[in-house]
Amino acid sequence: MTGESRFGLPLHAVEKLCAVFRACPQVERVILYGSRAKGNYRVGSDIDLTVEGEGLSLAQLLAMESQIDELLLPWMVDLSLKDHIDNPALLDHIARVGLTFYKRGRADA
Repeated sequence: MTGESRFGLPLHAVEKLCAVFRACPQVERVILYGSRAKGNYRVGSDIDLTVEGEGLSLAQLLAMESQIDELLLPWMVDLSLKDHIDNPALLDHIARVGLTFYKRGRADA
């Protein structure tokens, strides 16, 4: 076992991020997109994530961003609320290449 997930991240980092999402009951699913979803990431590539969930607020997004910052991960995490994305090209990209990073109730999330 290499200790890496299919996202090019150590499993402990994935688990720490998922713990942040698990702590917010409104988060239903988190989608990974960008180079890590496409598989052409580099060692220092950022982690592009968009969050889905009923009634998620910008305040909750900021709180999750703060908690992620406190993890002191060596990658920049770009976190967004999917409902607040108004760029059609980005939404199309997420629909085409996005991978489920976290899903509420899934045992391996």
